[in-house]
Amino acid sequence: MIYEALTCLAEELNDFFKLKLSINEEKIVVSGLINADGSVAVPGENKIVITLVNLEKETLQQLPSRTITNSFGNQNTPLQVNIYVLFSAYFSSTNYAESLRFISFILAYFQGKNVFTKSNTPNMDPKLEKLSIEIVDMSMDALSNLWSLLGAKYMPSVLYKIRMLHFDEAVVREFRPGVSKVDNQNNTK
Repeated sequence: MIYEALTCLAEELNDFFKLKLSINEEKIVVSGLINADGSVAVPGENKIVITLVNLEKETLQQLPSRTITNSFGNQNTPLQVNIYVLFSAYFSSTNYAESLRFISFILAYFQGKNVFTKSNTPNMDPKLEKLSIEIVDMSMDALSNLWSLLGAKYMPSVLYKIRMLHFDEAVVREFRPGVSKVDNQNNTK
């Protein structure tokens, strides 16, 4: 679900950039910033990189488990997850002004469209119900900590909280119907 949400946003933003800038190149990529060995993980330069930086369980909508009739066991309500996603402008030093322009486009795009549904986003994965996007304000200390955690040098960026991804057990495991009748007739002669 996280991958589907991030690739959906990347596709939408790539379409927006292609239209806005009259380009054919994909400028938005879903990637980490740094590999485990410390090398740069981003394919190419002059890109906006979408990186998952945290996830949290949504605590506002706690509902009890529900019983599935005619099957074994209870099924808990779907897990509601919010994800924190960093949009970083990975541009060469000679293109710093362009990196600021691209971050401005990201801000403008999500200001105009901050809710994604199947009706306004036709290519959205059918498992996703709705994505709500909101900007996250960060203090300078929090920003410094985030970039240290990522193991990267600061780049122009903006952090967004994406609400709510639903993780339902039914996606992973199917329920088998319970046994309703046992036939003990012996047909041996």
